Amino acid sequence: MSEAILLVGGKGTRLHPLCTFTPKPLLLVAGVPLLTHQLARAAAAGVTRIVFATSYLAELFEREYGDGAGLGLELVYVTETEPLGTGGAIRNAARHLTCGPDEPVLVFNGDILSGLDIAGLRDGHRATGADVTLHLTRVPDPRAYGLVPTDGTGRVTTFLEKPERPEEIVTDQINAGCYVFTRSVIDSIPGDRVVSVERETFPGLLAAGALLRGVVDTTYWLDLGTPSAFVTGSADLVRGYVSSPALPGPAGEALVLPGARVDPMAVLTAGTAVCEGAVVEAGAVVEGSVVLPGARIGRGALVQRSVVGRGAVVGERTSVVGAVVGDHAHVGPHNELPAGVRVDCGVRLPERAVRLSAPTSSV
Repeated sequence: MSEAILLVGGKGTRLHPLCTFTPKPLLLVAGVPLLTHQLARAAAAGVTRIVFATSYLAELFEREYGDGAGLGLELVYVTETEPLGTGGAIRNAARHLTCGPDEPVLVFNGDILSGLDIAGLRDGHRATGADVTLHLTRVPDPRAYGLVPTDGTGRVTTFLEKPERPEEIVTDQINAGCYVFTRSVIDSIPGDRVVSVERETFPGLLAAGALLRGVVDTTYWLDLGTPSAFVTGSADLVRGYVSSPALPGPAGEALVLPGARVDPMAVLTAGTAVCEGAVVEAGAVVEGSVVLPGARIGRGALVQRSVVGRGAVVGERTSVVGAVVGDHAHVGPHNELPAGVRVDCGVRLPERAVRLSAPTSSV
């Protein structure tokens, strides 16, 4: 397997406001774009050519990666003018593949952080003669995902998209968003219309007697589609809980990128990443958070399990806990942002605008 299709067309609405100016796969996770971690793993597995299926802010992908030479890859970019669904996007991108009909093609989503053995998935696909091989993972609560039961041989028996009733939850195995297709199967997907690979392509293949093989993998897997998952994924990379050839430094409690300035009296813990040009002032405590380029954390501020956007400011003695501060937002001194708060890009909160506790004479 030397070719792949990468699905990166989503708008990342669950991560608002982080994706206002940046596509979700290009958000910095442990100091580099999420996609860079995925591309490095694909290259390490022997992939040499990748077709990007883009849509939202499509031009930014080519601006970031160019022709892919810096990663040892050949990259091709395809932009959807109208949404085509997962299956339609795969079929649209497949026009730019060069491999033969019997060759395996890796297809993966641009918002997943995973420790999957990609080469092993490919080798098993070839050895079994499968039409499609799916990466599956187990989750404690599968209701938000597509369920994929398999028999004792690993053959997929059915697809259940986001079950709504308890009796529909027949397995904890879910579609993990990474596949190996035999090229001819991709070519059988209808072109130039909306197609859901989960609701139409896979069930149709099963009904036609195709071999769809599910591989349950117990290594690290995380969908970085929400702010809490985003900061968790970044922190897990920084601390080495999941490996990546693209991690720009040794694993540890914090990752400080070149060009960032952290005062010796500041404390960084729990897998915090501080990106280029960011400043963390004296007395600040930053735990398990992502501080994006050019952001500033003021003296004595507390930032926990949060994202501070590009060029944003967290003022002196302000606490940000489980929250998101959008790009170029300004949160003035002595504010208290609780879990779930999202400050939109460019918004300015004056001093003491948001508080959960009564002010004291010492502040």
